[in-house]
Amino acid sequence: MSTAIITGASKGIGKAIAEELAKRKINVLLIARTESLLQEHASYLSEKYSIKADYLAIDLADKNAALHITSWCTEKKVPVNILINNAGYGLSGDFEQYSLADYQNNLQVNIQVVLELTYLMIPLLKQNAPSYILNVCSAASYQAVPGLTVYAATKAFLLSISRGLHYELKPFNIHVTAIAPGATDTDFPVRARVGEKAKKLADKVNMSPESVAKIAINGLFANKTELIPGFINKLSYWLVWLLPKSLSEKSAAGIYGK
Repeated sequence: MSTAIITGASKGIGKAIAEELAKRKINVLLIARTESLLQEHASYLSEKYSIKADYLAIDLADKNAALHITSWCTEKKVPVNILINNAGYGLSGDFEQYSLADYQNNLQVNIQVVLELTYLMIPLLKQNAPSYILNVCSAASYQAVPGLTVYAATKAFLLSISRGLHYELKPFNIHVTAIAPGATDTDFPVRARVGEKAKKLADKVNMSPESVAKIAINGLFANKTELIPGFINKLSYWLVWLLPKSLSEKSAAGIYGK
């Protein structure tokens, strides 16, 4: 039976992905900060779907998080063949509104831990091939977003490395997929401190985490390189591609109050 690691698995898209995998009789290892939420979700999944669900409560902003997770899997001798890099968050507002430490933690979670965990898990994924890596990016991966500048940049990095690894790891029977959701009904706006204008606009086009999760896992197992869920998000992608960068950036700045 397959086993998947999911980061950011206690809420939102990560939580929904864990259930989507459990429905397919795939064992899950849930990673997030809040132990009570992880314990509750692991119990629910194991009871409802008759799969093995374990969890590790850890703050991914910890510099040793990726090593800790990898060591935990090795000690448990779990044959992991699916890695879901879902955890991530944004910081909205003026660039100088946040401290340097805030941004360092943001980069640690959005980029560094993904890079390290992917690198450290590849030997295990090779052993258990066919294997799969899903990186949860964002519609913000495709352009600069004034007012959400660092978040957009981290997601652009994640999209780029996903496409590169999709090609590099193919000979080892490891399939890498990036999914770039747009507005989704999660607590992202709260954590990111997004303004009311952006929240109201998102409310009109929000996808459910369950819908995004289903598209993500279907695409992952179909060996897709890149996924953009939802008609509105696909349309936005093409508009960003067609329009001058300055115009798309001005539009994004208007949404995020810049």
